[in-house]
This record gives sequence, C-alpha cells and structure tokens, in this order.
Amino acid sequence: MRLWGNEYNRMEFAGAFGDLGTLIPFVVGYITLNQMDPLGILVSFGLFKIFVGLYFRTPVPIQPMKAIGGMAISHAGSITPGMIWGSGIFTGLFWLLMGMTGAITWIERVTTKPVVRGIMLGLGFSFIVEGLGMMRGEPLFAIGGVAITLLLLGSKRFPAMLVLLGYGIVLTFIQKPDLFGELSHISIRFRFPELTFGRMSWKDLLAGFVILGLPQVPLTLGNAIIGTVAENNEYFPDRKVTAKTISLDHGFMNLVSTFIGGIPMCHGAGGMAGHIRFGARTGGALVILGLIVLFTGLFLSDSVSLIFQVFPRSILGVILFFAGVELALVVKDVKLKKKNLFVLLITAGIAMWNMGVAYLAGLLLYYGLQRRWFKV
Repeated sequence: MRLWGNEYNRMEFAGAFGDLGTLIPFVVGYITLNQMDPLGILVSFGLFKIFVGLYFRTPVPIQPMKAIGGMAISHAGSITPGMIWGSGIFTGLFWLLMGMTGAITWIERVTTKPVVRGIMLGLGFSFIVEGLGMMRGEPLFAIGGVAITLLLLGSKRFPAMLVLLGYGIVLTFIQKPDLFGELSHISIRFRFPELTFGRMSWKDLLAGFVILGLPQVPLTLGNAIIGTVAENNEYFPDRKVTAKTISLDHGFMNLVSTFIGGIPMCHGAGGMAGHIRFGARTGGALVILGLIVLFTGLFLSDSVSLIFQVFPRSILGVILFFAGVELALVVKDVKLKKKNLFVLLITAGIAMWNMGVAYLAGLLLYYGLQRRWFKV
C-alpha cells in the first residue's frame, strides 16, 4: 500500500506528528538535563504508540507525564534516574489498582460534563499560552508557521502538518548551515534496552513515590483518563473507550516502561486534540509515529539530541498552539445554562493552575449548585 497514495493515508501520516509539541521538549529535557539514556525512553514510547494504535484504533496519544517531567527537568541536579523510575513504578501500580478495583469507574460516573469540559478548556488554554511562549523567541518564523497552518488546515492534498514541518526544517538549515555536516556523522548502532533492576535504591523508590508520583495523580485523573475518555468518545462514538481500560493501560505501560529504562507516560486530551487537529482519525497515526520512534531508539539513540535540532522550538510552539485551540473547542456541546457555564469557567480557570484542584473544585461547585447549597 502506498503511504502517499490517497488522501486518507496522507492525513493519517500528517496527524501522526500532531503531538510533537509536548513530546520533543520533554524527551530532550530528560536526555540533556537528567542525563537519561534515550534508548529506553524512545523504545518504550515507540512500543506503546504501536500497541495503543492497534488496540484502541483511535489516535489516543502517548505522552510524558507532565507533573513528573516538569519537576524532574526543573530540578535535574537533585532528581536521579532512579527516582524517575520509582515514580513510574508508583503510578503504574496506582492506576492498575484503580482499574482492577473499579474505583476509577465510580469516579467517572460522578464526574459531570461541565467539570470535564472545564478541565479540557483549561488545558486547551494552557497549551495555547505555552505555545505562544515557545513562539516568542522567533516571532517571524512563528507567524509564517501560523499562516501556513491556517491556509492548509483543511487541505487533504497538502496536509498542514507536513508542510509546517518542512518549513521548520528549512528554517533550521538556513539558521544553522553547519547542521548539515553534523547530521552526516550520525551514529547508526543497534542497541537493546537494559533492565533497570539493580539500578534503583530503596531511597530512590521512596523519593520517587512521594516527590514525583503523588503530585502527578490528580493531573493524570483529570487529563489523561477522564479527559481522554471524554474526548475519544465524543469524536469516535463507534470506538468508545472506558475509564477502566485507560486506567489499566496506564498501569501496564508505566511498569513496562520503567523496567526498560523509560520515563513515566500517560495519555492526554491535549495530545489527542493535536493528532485530530492535523488529520488523524484512526490508530494508524499512532502506529506510524510509533514505528519512527522505535526505529530511532533502537538504531539512532546515540544521535537523538542532534536529530531533534531539526525541529525549531517556534514550530513546535505552533503545533502546541493549534492543539490547544482544538482541545478548547470541545466546550461547544455544553448546554450554556448559567449554572453549567459557571462551573465550566471556574473549573477551566483553576485547571490552568492545578488540574487536581480544578477537578475537586468543579465537582463541589456542580453538586453544591444542584443541592442549592449556594446560588449563582
């Protein structure tokens, strides 16, 4: 089958790259600041992108966990790889337990639409703001990227994502002509991930649980599970997923990732919005990206930091910006009664600061209004 042979294949291929705005910055941070081997990171991402694409058959993304990644990268001097792996073990066991006991199903049942949509709106705004921040360093290049995306967003013959990435790569080589020579010396060497058993201490495990794992839980609940389920079932009602399945999947993939040297991973409504915004409509997009990432990990892991330099930060910001816009548009199906709008906006505002607090605040507001504990 020719990948470029029809519009469907072109759009799936383009949509595969809709999540690069979050994937690349976190992976580069882990590699350069935390001194982690890219091999285990990329192999685990590649394997699970392929698995998820084939299993769910929708563009459910695989992303780095944001709270853990943000803490680990910003405090790289004190956060060890062992602590990062420890947080992965904690989050894997936690979500397996939540799925197996049915606790996550009860949480999904009591979570109302205004709260879910508020979380997604807040996350969408956060992506927009973060994307604008990434564009700030090269505003002219970013404006060109935005213009290309707007002009080609509906084009199936020339998918916006592929033209945007090509535009970004050309700009990179204009700015850094020496990069041509550096890329010609890329090291191609097959390596297989090493198990992390024996490379973690009990101190690492405990610190990873408490310092990194616990703060991630509410973010994963609101965005990676509740938000992802709602978005998937909204866009793909014929291929619905459940919170239980997504929770179990989180547990399984984090335990496997941790033991082969990877990082804590999750799904996410924002990443899914990025894939969808740029054309993905099936799990094929995840399989495509997974194969690329897996090959890069197994054969090019020694040169990952160099390869990622061909993607300008400003263009990654453009991708993140449009993913945020797509995610924020999910509020269109909320009936705008005053009570629902109040809960949605409060939840969205708090979600831009803390996803877990937003979730709890949204539930309290919604049920408080229902029981007339207060009025708006």
